[in-house]
Amino acid sequence: MKLHSETYDSYKNAEGEWSETIPSVWQEKRVKDLFRLVTDAAPADNDYELLSLYAGIGVKPRKDLEARGNKASSTDGYWIVRKNDIVVNKLLAWMGAVGLSEYDGVTSPAYDVLRQVSKDIDPRYFAYLFRTEIAKKIFRKNSRGIMDMRLRLYFDKLGAITVPLPSLQEQISIANYIDLKTGQIDRKIVLLKEKIKIYSQLKLSFINESILNGLNENNHFSSSIDWEVKRIKDIAYLSTGDSLSPELKEKFSIKEPNSTPYVSTKDIDQSTGIVDTKNGIYIPHSETKYRRAPKNSSLLCIEGASAGKKISFIDEEVCYVNKLMCFYNNNKVDPLYLHYYLSTTRFKDLFNASLKGLRDGYWGVAGPEISRFEMPLPSLDEQHRIANFLKIKIKSINDLIAKVTEEIDLYSNLRNAFITDATTGKVKVIMEPDIA
Repeated sequence: MKLHSETYDSYKNAEGEWSETIPSVWQEKRVKDLFRLVTDAAPADNDYELLSLYAGIGVKPRKDLEARGNKASSTDGYWIVRKNDIVVNKLLAWMGAVGLSEYDGVTSPAYDVLRQVSKDIDPRYFAYLFRTEIAKKIFRKNSRGIMDMRLRLYFDKLGAITVPLPSLQEQISIANYIDLKTGQIDRKIVLLKEKIKIYSQLKLSFINESILNGLNENNHFSSSIDWEVKRIKDIAYLSTGDSLSPELKEKFSIKEPNSTPYVSTKDIDQSTGIVDTKNGIYIPHSETKYRRAPKNSSLLCIEGASAGKKISFIDEEVCYVNKLMCFYNNNKVDPLYLHYYLSTTRFKDLFNASLKGLRDGYWGVAGPEISRFEMPLPSLDEQHRIANFLKIKIKSINDLIAKVTEEIDLYSNLRNAFITDATTGKVKVIMEPDIA
């Protein structure tokens, strides 16, 4: 069978908020008329598969995606999930944290589990509908909480939302069409991400060779036998930042004339190291108790899933979260040279070997231990030369990564458009038999 799309013959005004009009042949119903909230608790000492909901990925066994901490201490009392159930993260539904389970298992009671009431619906269609940008706006509007950080979408509100309802056959065709189109796009995105990995490996090879072996007068790799070896704490200052409660994030969400951007781990791009300082949180200069990372210092994530993976060289003063450690020089080391050393395989190996469980399923390295790591140290003149050489090389590679990232964004937007247009009836999905 082949799938293609065209517009419907006629449309009517919609009752719901998903679009102004829907196809005339479609119905509309409330979510609670199509799905029921399931709260079946798992028995004691069960061995059910532990499932988690991941943004952009969906519902997956936690063991498949988390190398550490992949088993909860106990899943007694967790909600039982069946294949084709829709799992909703109440706290993050308005950010698209909704997914269809392809597995039987259990999930945290922090999630809601929706199970179809009738056999005349295809849950795949609604899982796609619930992840559109329109859904995010509708879910946010129906979530309760005093601020974004505490918004929750409870089933009494979710269940009352009116949704478009094509016929079962149309739902199946739409879901198959989206599966086909998104599969094609996802394969292109995978190839582009592989390209970014190759560029990142090239970048790392330049850094490793230059920092660990040095350069001769012609900027060729050379021997580093006359270098010193120093502990990081002997050549640089280290400090972690400050966490902000949801109330403080709300308080500091208004940018004042004299204020400093606040940076968290999520604001650092792992591929390029570029940091986004326009995330909407700014610490007034009058709030002197918050640590500030000076211009030309490095921020490294030392806790959580991004520990040792995210690092940025900042070109302006910032305040920063407690999961980030700031490295700034004490005139014995070129700050950019230090930054590149923190990006080497040698440093990452030391860091990963020192990872410890700070609490259940949460890993990191303490600052004092990092400060005792040793690093090669040439003369300041050679540090400057190596840093300048790498600055040019890394910029050219980051520019290539940025172009590929733009392509990925374009494909992602196209993917979203396919899903939105098909699930809201802007296009009609036609299934035709293959021609022999």
